[in-house]
Amino acid sequence: MAEEGIKKEVDVLRKTLKEDEGYYIAWQANIAMAFKDQFERFSEEHGIISAVENIHEIANTAAKNFLNLLIKE
Repeated sequence: MAEEGIKKEVDVLRKTLKEDEGYYIAWQANIAMAFKDQFERFSEEHGIISAVENIHEIANTAAKNFLNLLIKE
């Protein structure tokens, strides 16, 4: 079944994220930037002047939270 293949692939991803700090950091950075970019697009589209000075910290914390939930057993 395709579902079994996907589960195995996700298991490999989870294992690699746990064991390879550089890989984890790369995923974290990409997730954080996607969040930050969308935050800025949303602010611009809605005429909101963003005063969030620590958006990078917030985005990185959110990305780490997502990844830690993903690899949690």
